[in-house]
Amino acid sequence: MCCTEVLGAVRAASTTPLLWARLLGVAKRAMATSPLCVPPPQRLLRPLAVPERLLLGPGPSNVPPRILAAGGRQLLGHMHPEVLQVMDEIKVGIQYAFQTQNQLTLAISGTGHCAMEAVLLNLLEHSDTALVAVNGIWGQRAADIARRLGAHVHELLKPPGEYFTLWDIKEGLERHKPSVLFITHGESSTGVLQPLEGLGELCHWHGCLLLVDAVASLGGAPIFMDQQEIDVLYSGSQKVLNAPPGSAPISFSERAREKMLRRKTKPSSFYLDMGWLANYWGCDGEPRRYHHTAPINSLFSLREGLAMLAELGLESSWERHRANCTQLCQGLRDLGLELFVKEEKARLPTITTVRVPEGYDWKEITAFLMDNHAIEIAGGLGPSVGKVLRIGLMGCNSTSGNVDRVLRALQDALQCCCRSRL
Repeated sequence: MCCTEVLGAVRAASTTPLLWARLLGVAKRAMATSPLCVPPPQRLLRPLAVPERLLLGPGPSNVPPRILAAGGRQLLGHMHPEVLQVMDEIKVGIQYAFQTQNQLTLAISGTGHCAMEAVLLNLLEHSDTALVAVNGIWGQRAADIARRLGAHVHELLKPPGEYFTLWDIKEGLERHKPSVLFITHGESSTGVLQPLEGLGELCHWHGCLLLVDAVASLGGAPIFMDQQEIDVLYSGSQKVLNAPPGSAPISFSERAREKMLRRKTKPSSFYLDMGWLANYWGCDGEPRRYHHTAPINSLFSLREGLAMLAELGLESSWERHRANCTQLCQGLRDLGLELFVKEEKARLPTITTVRVPEGYDWKEITAFLMDNHAIEIAGGLGPSVGKVLRIGLMGCNSTSGNVDRVLRALQDALQCCCRSRL
């Protein structure tokens, strides 16, 4: 209630002129000493309450104590030498996780979605031709972004749950002659793992750059940026790396860097201009200059997530995710559920999709798990909405014990949610 409303309420409640005059004087004095008309919100005067939940959806995943502790350290200035050292450690951690020696390797101050925008706006100019492989929401989003940048966009389409063959890609490259091909390695909306072998060589044969989204797959499935001739690869912090969302590893090949240097126009975003970011991250051999205030504590967290992946080892991480995904898939079949992705080799080890059982409301199932078991799983996204349930096993959450726990919770839900059956 603002000051004038207070006066109106006081006047309406006052029955004697003398009382009204006294209250009016008090209100006027209050107005004279403070310009505030909006009181402090009561909900902010209560302590922050965050429930404990097991996050087995498509991300974010739970943050282990070591990474929580890193993110809770005291701030330093974004140009302090200690922070620049952390940034350098992040760079070599990303090079390990990506299996690349690219000099232009860094972390975007933003989520994986922000990295997607950064890739496209730095590599596409108005009237460039882009080919986008669409078999889920992330291909759809990339095509949307490319069109907003003024590119000529052509889509290769596959039904949700299917992947692209080399022949599919070859046909699209020959027909449309694009300068870039965008494809999603781990399509989290459908649970598909896209084979990458041979794609880079094929793209380069046709004078095209290969751009790969590995937000949902990095650390959970094999990827070799240099060997597979990937030109741009990016990921996110909040999935297998188990850090809070807000930073996005990214790397550019020399081919991609040269294309950016040949641009006729500046990128449309200053914040995501890779020329500035390369300098800020010490990737161009020049003295570092201020570009933006990086999310320092997010960088601390990302550094620890990469350190934990390095300590475990990529091959051990890949095997752990493969084994737990296999256990989950068998358990889902034992419950009578149908896996959404038919071919085993095409199943994303980090996010498993299962068809919503006939006669059940997926919203009731996910709500039951949240309310009764403190477990998050998710429904579909984009083209898979209403069709699937998505179960994520990423990083520290990818354990045999968590597989057993979510299977027991799902069994309970299938028994108790029968009221939603048709």
